[in-house]
Amino acid sequence: MSTRLSPAQAWEEMVRGNERFVRGVPSHPRQDVERRTELAHVQNPSAALLGCSDSRLAAEIIFDTGLGDLFVVRNAGQVVTDSSVASLEYAVAVLGVPLIVVLAHDECGAVRAAIDSQGGEAPPLPPLIRRLVEGIVPAVREVGVVAEDGTIDPKAVDPAEVGRRHLRNTVAELMTRSELIAQAIADGSLAVVGAHYRLAEGRAGLDLVIGEIAPTVA
Repeated sequence: MSTRLSPAQAWEEMVRGNERFVRGVPSHPRQDVERRTELAHVQNPSAALLGCSDSRLAAEIIFDTGLGDLFVVRNAGQVVTDSSVASLEYAVAVLGVPLIVVLAHDECGAVRAAIDSQGGEAPPLPPLIRRLVEGIVPAVREVGVVAEDGTIDPKAVDPAEVGRRHLRNTVAELMTRSELIAQAIADGSLAVVGAHYRLAEGRAGLDLVIGEIAPTVA
């Protein structure tokens, strides 16, 4: 990826890389010794990415990028936390990225855990896992039917729909929690893309865009 791209150009570069990955013809750009040496004392990524920690969701592979191309922040379920917001703000304010991609995916274990946690006989989760999963619970309760006792039947909840709702909630929360990111979008220097990755297909499809970017490139 080249640097100092517009938000739309940065997303188009990622789409092209993902298409190479889907077709099984990745170019593995900018991964040689010269690139490694060039980046020893500086970095100029063209995009930041907030994604799930799932082992099948390696962003640099999915988008066929090289060293220094992506500033990646990951946790289970791509949940908005203080550390993830701070990391993305650093990418915007210090590194000058024009694009943030929030990447969700199907068959997400964190989404499944959030759904199961709302059942009437749900076993307690370890405290730190519970705290993380709580970031996905609002999407579960938007999708599921809440009983009088406040529980939800996990078997009646569509995980795919929960994933879509959570992706959109994540983008909205990111903008609410970060005045810096919201201002960068407002002045046109940044866009935020919500994308959903299909594990079997390998494609990262566009779901929503905040900011100036052409959705037809997806």
